[in-house]
Amino acid sequence: MPIKFGTDGWRDIIAEDFTYENVRLVARAHAQAMRAAGGRRVVVGFDTRFQGANFARVAAETLAEGGLDVLLAREFLPTPALSFAAVHHRAAGGVMITASHNPPLYSGYKVKGAYGGSATPAIVTEIERALAFPEVYDGPRGSIEPLDIREAYFAQLDRQLDLETLRGYRGTVIHDAMGGAACGWLTGYARHAGLNLDLHELHGQPDPMFYGVNPEPVPQNLEALMARLRHETGTTLGVVTDGDADRVGAVTAGGHFFNSHQIFAVLLRHLYGRGLRGRVVKTVSGSRVIELLAQQLGLELLETPVGFKYITDAFLAGQQDETRAVLMGGEESGGLSSRGHIPERDGLLNSLLLMEAVAASGKSLDELFAEIEAEVGFRHHYDRRDLHLSAAFDKTALLQEAQAYTEIAGYPVEGLKTTDGVKLLLAGGASAMFRASGTEPVIRVYVEAQSPEALQAILNEATRRVLALESTPSV
Repeated sequence: MPIKFGTDGWRDIIAEDFTYENVRLVARAHAQAMRAAGGRRVVVGFDTRFQGANFARVAAETLAEGGLDVLLAREFLPTPALSFAAVHHRAAGGVMITASHNPPLYSGYKVKGAYGGSATPAIVTEIERALAFPEVYDGPRGSIEPLDIREAYFAQLDRQLDLETLRGYRGTVIHDAMGGAACGWLTGYARHAGLNLDLHELHGQPDPMFYGVNPEPVPQNLEALMARLRHETGTTLGVVTDGDADRVGAVTAGGHFFNSHQIFAVLLRHLYGRGLRGRVVKTVSGSRVIELLAQQLGLELLETPVGFKYITDAFLAGQQDETRAVLMGGEESGGLSSRGHIPERDGLLNSLLLMEAVAASGKSLDELFAEIEAEVGFRHHYDRRDLHLSAAFDKTALLQEAQAYTEIAGYPVEGLKTTDGVKLLLAGGASAMFRASGTEPVIRVYVEAQSPEALQAILNEATRRVLALESTPSV
């Protein structure tokens, strides 16, 4: 099976296609691309997945054979720490052996740029070209040295946080690391920073099987954390990091899931309150609440296709031009970054910023978001369904048909966006979005509405229309 790069690198099933041999092929091409760009140093890390350390060793050895000096992590580490290491050590790029939130059977080769974020399409294109047209390298071999980044990364977090406020916080926080790369890192930072909060770990030991769930911070994978918080009250909260700790999720007292749109809005309002300014960047699948909040705060809003690489591009543009600086950027899946940090999703930093927002206000996340809803005049209810269809399903025909819809579940269509897929703007501030996966026979349906009843009606009808096409024979 050919090696295919997605938006953040290459992922495949361990032992089937993600093998030592294929990792060597990709690392050899990566080295070739970095040498061509004048690169001389690369950082390599890995998460808690099966054989992660050995795959990272194979990648490091191959990169060194390709003439690059390699800094190789001694133990598993979060993706944002690896990305920060690329900047801190002035490397030409980075490699993270991880499949992020994907099931345990998968691993991956995430490519990071010298700027400490997801590889741009141009970088990926060069690696793909080197895969197709490999060169024989007979120059000097590079070195392999250990990478120790924890202390420097913690110092970077110090610069991003209001430590005085955090140190005064006496609340209870449960961190669900899901057995992934953040195991021990949040508690380690709390010790480093002298935080007095009551911090507990759940699933805090590394587990290649992620305690029986996919390591993605969505409700169906968080039953243990929600149960733990079901009888709690007040500002007690749970924070969640995914398999490689670049995404964040949250659960509030009472066991309520607090989704990524709510997290984005609360952190945006909090950072604005700290005096930070800049553009707001969201993917088209993001909530209307974020649009309305940016408008109310007088902040320019940029909407992008789905994929953090587009948000990375906006952060990089802002680093070159102060007038385009980004205050906060985020995607629907829980990847967020903010001004002053690397242009990378960071589940650890965002977990700490959530604690800081609670500490600064003395209010729970639910209370903070309710205030935002009242301010912008919009009640947020959101859900998404991933519809797995037959290989013969005509995704293009669906998207063409969706553009012609005049209503869904009785809600008239008032506007249309085709930034990525088809997003229908419905009466009452609701929306329904259809987006096709680029690699699988999957249609993702995203719906937002102002009541649970409207949400379910629109989601069910949108789903029905997709499945009706699945059962209609093509002509």
